[in-house]
Amino acid sequence: MAVAVLSAAVFLSLCAGSLAFPTGARQIQRPSCGYEACHDTKAGVLNVHLVPHTHDDVGWLKTVDQYYYGARNEIQHAGVQYILDSVVRQLLSDPTKRFIYVEIAFFSRWWQQQSEDMRSAVQQLVNQGRLEFINGGWSMNDEATTHYSAIIDQMSLGLRFLNDTFGECGRPRVAWHIDPFGHSREQASLFAQMGFDGFFFGRLDYQDKRSRLQSREMEMLWRASANLKPPAGDLFTGVLPNGYNPPDGFCWDQSCSDTPIMDDKTMEDYNVDNIVQRFNETAHAQASHYRTNHIIMTMGSDFQYENANLWYKNLDKLIHHVNLQTSETNVHALYSTPSCYLKELHNTNISWSMKYDDFFPYADNAHNFWTGYFTSRPALKRYERISNNFLQVCSQLEVLGGKVSRDGPYGKADSDTLKRAMAVAQHHDAVSGTEKQHVADDYARRLSQGWDQCEILVANAMSALTGSQGPVVFCENLNISVCPTSESSQKFSVTLYNPLARRVSWPVRLPVNGSQFSVTDSSGQPVDNEVVPVSNATRALRRDRGYSVNELVFLSSLPELGLSTYTVSRMAQNNNRATRAQQSKRDTAMSIHNEFFRVNFDPQTGLLSEIQSLDRKRTLPIKQNFYWYKASRGNSESSQTSGAYIFRPNSSEPIPVSTTAQTYTVQNALVQEVYQNFSSWCSQVVRLYRAQNLLELEWTVGPIPVGDGLGKEIITRFDTPLKTAGLFYTDSNGREILERRRNFRPTWTLKQTEPVAGNYYPVNSRIYIKDSDTQLTLLTDRSMGGSSIQDGSVELMLHRRLLLDDFRGVGEPLSEPGDYYDGLVVRGRLLVFLSPPEAAAELHRPRAQQEYLQPQILLQPGGAKQEFSAVLSALPLNVHLLTLAQWDADAVLLRLEHQFEKKESSTYSLPATVDLQKVFSRFSIEGLRELTLGANQWRDEMSRLAWRTSGGWSRPESWSPDPEDPPTLVTLQPMEIRTFLLKIRLH
Repeated sequence: MAVAVLSAAVFLSLCAGSLAFPTGARQIQRPSCGYEACHDTKAGVLNVHLVPHTHDDVGWLKTVDQYYYGARNEIQHAGVQYILDSVVRQLLSDPTKRFIYVEIAFFSRWWQQQSEDMRSAVQQLVNQGRLEFINGGWSMNDEATTHYSAIIDQMSLGLRFLNDTFGECGRPRVAWHIDPFGHSREQASLFAQMGFDGFFFGRLDYQDKRSRLQSREMEMLWRASANLKPPAGDLFTGVLPNGYNPPDGFCWDQSCSDTPIMDDKTMEDYNVDNIVQRFNETAHAQASHYRTNHIIMTMGSDFQYENANLWYKNLDKLIHHVNLQTSETNVHALYSTPSCYLKELHNTNISWSMKYDDFFPYADNAHNFWTGYFTSRPALKRYERISNNFLQVCSQLEVLGGKVSRDGPYGKADSDTLKRAMAVAQHHDAVSGTEKQHVADDYARRLSQGWDQCEILVANAMSALTGSQGPVVFCENLNISVCPTSESSQKFSVTLYNPLARRVSWPVRLPVNGSQFSVTDSSGQPVDNEVVPVSNATRALRRDRGYSVNELVFLSSLPELGLSTYTVSRMAQNNNRATRAQQSKRDTAMSIHNEFFRVNFDPQTGLLSEIQSLDRKRTLPIKQNFYWYKASRGNSESSQTSGAYIFRPNSSEPIPVSTTAQTYTVQNALVQEVYQNFSSWCSQVVRLYRAQNLLELEWTVGPIPVGDGLGKEIITRFDTPLKTAGLFYTDSNGREILERRRNFRPTWTLKQTEPVAGNYYPVNSRIYIKDSDTQLTLLTDRSMGGSSIQDGSVELMLHRRLLLDDFRGVGEPLSEPGDYYDGLVVRGRLLVFLSPPEAAAELHRPRAQQEYLQPQILLQPGGAKQEFSAVLSALPLNVHLLTLAQWDADAVLLRLEHQFEKKESSTYSLPATVDLQKVFSRFSIEGLRELTLGANQWRDEMSRLAWRTSGGWSRPESWSPDPEDPPTLVTLQPMEIRTFLLKIRLH
């Protein structure tokens, strides 16, 4: 059938309110927002852009609710609802005043509580540019521990609210990450692809900042992608001079103690002359480090403007008295916004330097590296990761199941609860692990509530797709071998939904109490299976939460974007049927193998000693063990301690948990495993599945003992003879790979003061080392910190338990209680790949997506025979279905991405073309139009500012669909993401 590329007017009539001025808001007058709303500046003088703002953490010392309502002020005095109330009153009283707001999680709540008259008044403020939204995400997300998929989703959630509520004047032009603790290259690339003109932040390494101040390079053009055709990933970037605080002496919030402006000359304390003089001196000093006659001053800080009158009354006086002397001082002050400041920088038409790397790691002093939070709260980091996995499953099935998914046999449900919880979890004091314990508990609670809703939705959708309406069980504790249905049922069905648009093989492990089972697939054919004993480590970990003695193992084969059902029946008991655990004897060589690898263990120590790649005929000697860094309590060099933010070991050489491991092995036709016990709190399973070209390491760490009074930071380290020349490689938010060099920064000369912490980088999905012949790649199941401290070595920090606070505001040590309040136990997986460097990406890139979007497992009593796929054919290996989500009743949001970089693969780094009309079987496409990445602007209407650099202009090209191509034909270049709004009809 023909597919229409719809005009904006026609498409918006089909998808009402999606990208148009909101029909529910009353337009007061013609909008003059954005760059048109800026106050005039003065030529030939120093223009000081005063930016009134508040930074409202979406949880940190208090929960989101406590911050909004102003509860628990004994912890921190902060009430966001009062800030917005107070600021709006001030803005309505004076058209010259300006204010910016960022955190849409808070603003959307406030908006819902306002009267229609207040909403109309705020709409007018937005239309006139007096209230401007900056950044626009649901939260101000962290940049180190967040995955690009979750970043895109949380930004899109906030941007859509602004678009639906305020129309074009609600669209932010500037990204604003003033508080995250370091900045990733991928984050800047995503902002550029969302259509932002500029990006401002507050934190960068103290040595980097010192260098930039001296060279007057606090502002630059950031080429944030090595793959996208410039300037698609280019973004003007500026470093704010005072973090995000006011200059010293100019803070007039109720939380501040600076002297107000006293302008009555009859008063003994009249201070206007002194304050104006100090302000002018401050402005000229700041301007000496910047390149234009425009500078920016942030007038606000954490949770300020609860009584906005204090700020604005003093700012009014400051502007008035400073500008009375402009002819003598050459300083002109004005109310402004980041976008107005950016506009003036753009108008100067000067050439800017280029930035190609990222801003990690961040340190605020010689011994204060903020690299601990890369790993802090590893259980929350894992919960966030699998919650995003479940959210994508939930969103896809909401589309594929149709209306029944939201109101079906299992009840009414929505995906919005989990979307909002995930968006909050991206906040830079959430998944980062830098919040108080009770706030971390609240983040987990919100995610759990989102799961509850999505479980109903998924069950409804499965019913619509399969016709089954029996009880549905979500086994959420399979990682500790707990699932009451599989443990007790004689017969049950296992349905697996695959959210990837390509077929996958997935090992299924279910806790059972029988020793012999029959497993059949959806066509009734028998499936090979094995029964293995539950390990002692798992029994100890689950305590009284389950009673299975065995695990049933079988390999599933799952259709593209579809589901398959397996029927499991317990057979007559045969106690000899279960694979027995074989205890190894010291001095006896041990190995496991499958078609791809043989893994050998040292007979003296029980440690992994060698990996042989059988298909590629190469052998890598490798020693893997667990170690711990002793957390610093401060010393003669610095009083800095290790804490939730800061990683500071008191020695560069970690201490082994043990130099030997007690081992036993379980081997059968499907899986071969070696169980290693290093201590009462540290163990590991080394595992090879049949037909899988990777090695799985399932580690369990905790409760970390601290009875000796020492905080501990637990790592696993792999030592090899690879000649790595100080180089190693980490991903940036799960996408592009960055080369790291030990004790080196690409854009400034590093004086290394912390040889371990100063070389740690965020690892969101993978880290690897290589030489000319061999690459060793580790895939992680959550974000963590990692490094290569010595050539041929790579390490990952798995868990942390500390006894002291690190003085960055959280006010408590990072010592999580765990389920039983004796300390947190964490279990996770590392996937190990061994390959030639030129073939590595073809292995780890698709597998990384498979780990991030694992199949969803549902159990039902009884048997079933079902198989379903929502696609006509699999997507190419280099194309990933990033987003399939309901937009409104008739439209869905679709994102496709090219998941390979340039030159990574001779086959898969080429452009990829997909005809959308030939992809989906569940629905047909009746209309489509392409959007920007943030889904708040049509791509062919996006217009970004051009910037001059030393290499020429970074000038965005206008874009329009090729009229010769069919409307549904999509071509993707390496690392490109394309976003579409589709009008669909379910079959």
